[in-house]
Amino acid sequence: MTTHDEPNPYESALTQLHAAAEILHLDSGVLGGLRKPHREFTVNFPVEMDDGSVRTFTGYRVQHNDARGPYKGGIRYSAHVSLDEVRALAMWMTWKCAIVNLPYGGAKGGVIVDPAELSDCELENLSRRFISELEPIIGPDRDIPAPDMGTNSRVMAWMMDTYSMAHGHTVRAVVTGKPVQIGGSEGRFEATGRGVLFATEEIAKRRGDSLDELRVAVQGFGQVGSVAARLLHESGARVVTVSDAAGGYYNGNGLDIPALIARADERGMIQGDPPGADRISNAEVIEIDCDYLIPAAIENVILESNADRIEAGVIVEAANGPTTPAAEAILLDRGRTIVPDVLANAGGVSVSYMEWVQDLQSFFWEEDEVNQRLARIMRKAFAQVWDSAEARGLSLRDAANVLGVERVVSATELRGIFP
Repeated sequence: MTTHDEPNPYESALTQLHAAAEILHLDSGVLGGLRKPHREFTVNFPVEMDDGSVRTFTGYRVQHNDARGPYKGGIRYSAHVSLDEVRALAMWMTWKCAIVNLPYGGAKGGVIVDPAELSDCELENLSRRFISELEPIIGPDRDIPAPDMGTNSRVMAWMMDTYSMAHGHTVRAVVTGKPVQIGGSEGRFEATGRGVLFATEEIAKRRGDSLDELRVAVQGFGQVGSVAARLLHESGARVVTVSDAAGGYYNGNGLDIPALIARADERGMIQGDPPGADRISNAEVIEIDCDYLIPAAIENVILESNADRIEAGVIVEAANGPTTPAAEAILLDRGRTIVPDVLANAGGVSVSYMEWVQDLQSFFWEEDEVNQRLARIMRKAFAQVWDSAEARGLSLRDAANVLGVERVVSATELRGIFP
């Protein structure tokens, strides 16, 4: 349940949109077209369980805006999925794709389920049935799903196969984030975390910070957090704190990140008590004394109630929506810098775009080429957002959202209104 301190993500997304609209002086008609998703799809579908019983699950696909191209966005499996959450994530995807200048619009999907409670067979049955329910509204030139929280490349393989069976031939480009063996891209697994590294490098460079002198806290140790932590560790930063759902681990001299990764299961849960690390609470992870904080798990972890205790001078948002608008106002007033999610975690969708292009042309690139292309995309987008923030006197989030909204509005005006 959402509390007053934890507004639902859609309210946060609307607050951010309205701030950008005010800066751009958008008229009410244009703003009205951006506030609400173009299409919302809710399905209630049965899945046969291992014991022969049947459970009905609820899933969503929200398609926010396609002015710049086909819809693009992940599918998450979580017990906490809600329609408002998916609406927010779809809207953020619209701005994110525009900020890094990809020819996509924003979408998002989710199923209300804890995937840890399902067997492999049940997970496959659910994934195949859900994507079959979405089949009328997705496709390589319509809407291209990808993995998100609770899903992975194996789930994407099942979804691609199910869609392909319905169409009578293999359709690789219908989803991204697939295994490399069936049309996935080299570098896709690390893409979001690598993009976070690039964003961190760019903000450090502009602040005059040396990466090898930084103390970094990473909240969340799943695919994004673990990769970001490892790459930062390899770049010389001292990662002093990481966490999973059960709590955090701290070492002021820097944690042994490769050893922690070796102890983590596929859900990012660290097994046992690593030597040389003290246990701390998840709340302490957010408030730990460090230079850079990287929230890399879920939304609404930096709140109005803890914003005045955040020690980090820079927050790089690897997760979607980790900072509420009320908390951001406090942080900015305290002189903190926030690299927003729509910029910092855009590496995933950027390499998903590359995977889609490779699938469409049946010509695949080496990992170093993918990483070089990702670096160019992320660094160029960061520079554009930074320059706009400096020129207009805006926060990085406002500057990023202004850039994204402006590009979507421009595409809408150029296309016109049908009929």
